[in-house]
Amino acid sequence: MAERLQKVIAHAGVASRRHAEELISAGQVTVNGSVVTTLGTQVEPGDQVAVNGVPLTKEKLQYFLLYKPRGVITAVTDNKNRKVVTDFFEDVRERVYPVGRLDYDTSGALIMTNDGEFANMMMHPRYHIDKRYVAKVEGIPTNLQLQPLREGVRVDGRKLAPAKVKVLSRDNGGKRTAIVELTIHQGLNHQVKKMFKQVGFPVIKLAREAFGPLTLDGMSAGDYRKLTHQEVARLKEMAE
Repeated sequence: MAERLQKVIAHAGVASRRHAEELISAGQVTVNGSVVTTLGTQVEPGDQVAVNGVPLTKEKLQYFLLYKPRGVITAVTDNKNRKVVTDFFEDVRERVYPVGRLDYDTSGALIMTNDGEFANMMMHPRYHIDKRYVAKVEGIPTNLQLQPLREGVRVDGRKLAPAKVKVLSRDNGGKRTAIVELTIHQGLNHQVKKMFKQVGFPVIKLAREAFGPLTLDGMSAGDYRKLTHQEVARLKEMAE
C-alpha cells in the first residue's frame, strides 16, 4: 500500500515527520533516483527512497524513557560539543531522537524513539497528554496567586490552557521558596518558566516528573529504560 513520503522517512527512524518534510522541501530526498520536493508524494513499498544519498532501511521501532539530567542538551548533536541526550544511547543500534524538549537546566522524563508518527502524536498540541512538573520557585505563592494558572494564564500574548497546580511545601526561612507541582498538556518553549514568572514566582529549579502515565520511579538521572508494549499502547490511546 502506498504511503506518504514523509511518513516513510519518519518510520525509518531518520527524522521526525516534521523534519522529514523539511528534508523533502530542501531537495535532500530521492525516490528511485529522482529528487522529490513535493510534500505528500506517495511511494510504493518497492520504491527506493534515499536521504542525502543514503538509502532508507526499515529500523525496528524503539521507545525509551530517559531520566534527562540537568546540563544536557535535548538534541541529537550540539555545535558547542556539549552533552546531548543521544549520548546516553550509544549502545542502541537504532537512531533514536527526543520527543519534544526539556531545557538545558531542566531534568526529568523524556521519551526517546525512532517512530516519527508516534513522536508527532506525543508533541502535537491537539493531543492532551498530561506532563507533570515540580518547580522550586522564588517566594511563597498563595492559592489565590496561583489561580490564574488554573484558569489559563496569558503568556506571550497567548492564553494557555488551564493547568493543575498545588503547593507541595514552603520554606519560610531566609530564602523564602516553595515547591510547586504543575500539570499541563501543552509544550510550548519555556512554558512552565514563563507561566510561573507571569504570576510573580520565578523558577529556580525545574523537573518533569511524569509524561502521561510514565514516571521516573526507580530511576536516577542518566538512566533510561525501554517502554513496555502496554505503555506505548496506552500513550497512543490517550492521544487518539
